[in-house]
Amino acid sequence: MAPSSLQQLEAHDAFVSRHIGPSAAEVQHMLGALGLSSIDELIDHAIPGSIRQQEPLALPAALSEVEALAAIRAKADRNTVLTSLIGCGYHDTITPGVILRNILESPAWYTAYTPYQPEISQGRLEALLNFQTMCADLSGMDIANASLLDEATAAGEAMAMLHRVHKKPPNVFLVDPRCHPQTIAVVRVRAEPLGIDVVVADPSSEPLEGVYGVLVQYPGTDGTVAPLEPIVQRAHEAGALVAVAADVLALVLLQSPGAAGADCVIGSTQRFGVPMGFGGPHAAFMATRDSFKRSLPGRLVGVSVDTKGRTAYRLALQTREQHIRREKATSNICTAQVLLSVIASMYAVYHGPEGLRRIAERVHRLASIMVAGLRAGGVDVSTTSYFDTVWLRVADADAVGAAARERGLNFRIVDATTVGITLDETTTRATIEAVWSALGVSASVTDLDSEAVLGLPAALRRTDEILTHDVFHRYHSEHEMLRYLRRLADKDLALDRTMIPLGSCTMKLNATSEMIPITWPEFGAIHPHVPSEQVQGYLEMIHELEAMLVEITGYDAVSLQPNAGSQGEFAGLLAIRAYHRSRGDAHRNVCLIPSSAHGTNAASAAMAGMRVVVVECDNEGNVDVDDLKRRAVEFSEALSALMVTYPSTHGVFEERIGEICAVVHEYGGQVYLDGANLNALVGTARPGKFGADVSHLNLHKTFCIPHGGGGPGVGPVAVKAHLAPFLPGSAAVPAIAAAPFGSASILPISWMYVTMMGGRGLTDATHHAILNANYIAKRLAPHYPVLYTGEHGLVAHECILDVRPITQATGVSVEDIAKRLVDYGFHAPTMAFPVAGTLMIEPTESEALAELDRFCDAMIAVRAEITAVGAGEWPRDDNPLHNAPHTADDVCADDWTHPYSRELAAYPLASLRHSKYFAPVSRIDGAYGDRNVVCSCPPLDAYR
Repeated sequence: MAPSSLQQLEAHDAFVSRHIGPSAAEVQHMLGALGLSSIDELIDHAIPGSIRQQEPLALPAALSEVEALAAIRAKADRNTVLTSLIGCGYHDTITPGVILRNILESPAWYTAYTPYQPEISQGRLEALLNFQTMCADLSGMDIANASLLDEATAAGEAMAMLHRVHKKPPNVFLVDPRCHPQTIAVVRVRAEPLGIDVVVADPSSEPLEGVYGVLVQYPGTDGTVAPLEPIVQRAHEAGALVAVAADVLALVLLQSPGAAGADCVIGSTQRFGVPMGFGGPHAAFMATRDSFKRSLPGRLVGVSVDTKGRTAYRLALQTREQHIRREKATSNICTAQVLLSVIASMYAVYHGPEGLRRIAERVHRLASIMVAGLRAGGVDVSTTSYFDTVWLRVADADAVGAAARERGLNFRIVDATTVGITLDETTTRATIEAVWSALGVSASVTDLDSEAVLGLPAALRRTDEILTHDVFHRYHSEHEMLRYLRRLADKDLALDRTMIPLGSCTMKLNATSEMIPITWPEFGAIHPHVPSEQVQGYLEMIHELEAMLVEITGYDAVSLQPNAGSQGEFAGLLAIRAYHRSRGDAHRNVCLIPSSAHGTNAASAAMAGMRVVVVECDNEGNVDVDDLKRRAVEFSEALSALMVTYPSTHGVFEERIGEICAVVHEYGGQVYLDGANLNALVGTARPGKFGADVSHLNLHKTFCIPHGGGGPGVGPVAVKAHLAPFLPGSAAVPAIAAAPFGSASILPISWMYVTMMGGRGLTDATHHAILNANYIAKRLAPHYPVLYTGEHGLVAHECILDVRPITQATGVSVEDIAKRLVDYGFHAPTMAFPVAGTLMIEPTESEALAELDRFCDAMIAVRAEITAVGAGEWPRDDNPLHNAPHTADDVCADDWTHPYSRELAAYPLASLRHSKYFAPVSRIDGAYGDRNVVCSCPPLDAYR
């Protein structure tokens, strides 16, 4: 054998060979099964030549994992981490080590999918139920959801919800000027397309006639703690509803908004152990009255029972969500902030009510000591009643800010003569002394501790008990907490155990090297409002990532502000709306949406003030171009946009996509191309070059940010040059998320991915994703009809199996197949979308042949079981599919009356004996859960 060259040796160790699952030999095996000679032949047949990208991606050469980590380490070193006292809704915090290592850094938690299959999601659902219970308890409300994207967008959701539930809503929403400025900005942007007028004025004195809702910050952005009851009473007397934006740590000590009569409470749980991360991701929450639960946006975890009567958790009241209700949904949210809400809930579990009270009391006492020293030193403290924040009147705010930075502190510069200071759980005695020094004050923390007057009025102190459920009292030692987190993780199936073959929601490898930088303090411990000179490395990384995405997509500009795919959709539609208005075409408000589209598309269009008109699809799953032309002509004067997914939601590359774009442009519309399926395009076709005007991109799909059990996500919006002036941060669209760069702290994941793959590697990844999908389709086609294929009988990166004829013949449904796959150790494919009675499968490029075959073997074995049911070997109401999933309890029970063996129930394939996952519960009764909506932790008796 000839010795290898250095170049060959180094290429073998390239990251791309770790990211792409199949080996060269496996690729040849799969190509042979497809009757093809090469991947190039596959791509030539699969992707229309009219849109094919001929030139390679102009990206830097791929770096190894070691080189990429060194490169991003150099960027991190260009960030300066000072002690943040800026506040304004963001606080430094301490993530307990047991939570950092066993949740944030654990693939068992960060690679999990949204818990739509509840039987294999009981661990993350329990953690989310803890989150809901925590938020409801602290806010004093009846019910809370399982997280929202950030505090500012949660305020926008509250504005919309109060409008929905108001019996006779006028169109004015009053916002207290003491709300955080980023919240006011986002609320204004959210309100305008809905025809809601936002008035910023003091709700304690402003006339409330014609006002349907009021938003109050508690404590205010200036730190002021004012009683809520007079405002709530005044609003209610005028017929208005009240939303309160509350600080979760302050609520440990303060009277709850619920006790004051509030109708809705929102806020951020960031300071419960979640790093600031230059603005995100963080888990917001919304809590409200029980009577409003069907209008509540976002996901809601509920308690139900399984077939054996065991307590079990599931997502409740899903019919109100965007994937079912479309433009009539309570919100367009498709990604929550599950991983961050799990961290925040476990922070509360770990500390318990007494621990939280100690943290809150310490922060408040330090604030009171700081204020006592400032006042004794002659500083004008303008905030009189406070928890952790005060504003100071100074002669020169910039000079004071500079003095603070010299001492390693960042103050909030409010205006030329006002400085804000906010303390948090990381504040030390030395911090207080440095604050005094920056303001020319000399004092002693020890001396003032005994004489400082506390800043919270006794009348506003909380008197009721919080977090009374047992879960907040059991796990305060690290040993117990560690085991609790392990028990929850063991209940779930995530990507660290098995392929998650979800069509339409790419679940791909989240490599460890990509994840490492996000816990570095140079990325995690930075406030979003620090001076730009402190974040030069961050900004360099962000701008490089923007340029990478511009090159990959063929667009001209990218905004990374949208912190979810749904927000990217919204931002893209707002850009289109603003573009039309700039040309005097404000009347253009019709959005054409194919019948196969994601539910978020219609919901986002409604949020953007557009009228949804459905375009039919043909028998092959493509957009019906003739119907599109009819609709374009019919609405030519009002046509604003077409929202189209490419490759289509049916898993094929539509040959006529160029013609589709041209039709829309001919009649004055813009083309919004949903980037959900970009994993089939990178390096092979650029949406910005084949006719689209704007796309959102899912970094939590194509670019490897983990799904985290249902979030975080990042949904950048990419546009052609004519739409660039209308991106978030422009005069037309000032903000659609709280932070300028959205979920900035997880952007290093995507930067690392692209940097380690390079242009050639990214293109190879796309090719292998298409190969893997076609291999699965080929292997399963004899057993399950593949519903849609392209001109050459190939699919794109996903395929749809048609179960409808099987169900008609045997009575076995897609749900039966999905639940039986759990017994085989697999998460189910996407059920009943985009066509009822089907399964949609997407394997991604990172699955090797062995895993693809393991899945296919399971599906083929399931088909044999279906055949047995159809042949009458087992009754339709008592067979392995109908009774799936089978728990360990079930198969070990003394009583076994089924007409099939325990062995078949538990080990339908011999390979399962080597590694077996047992679902903790059997099939869950969804109807029971929706009839008996319980959305907080049940008592221990429920488990007996």
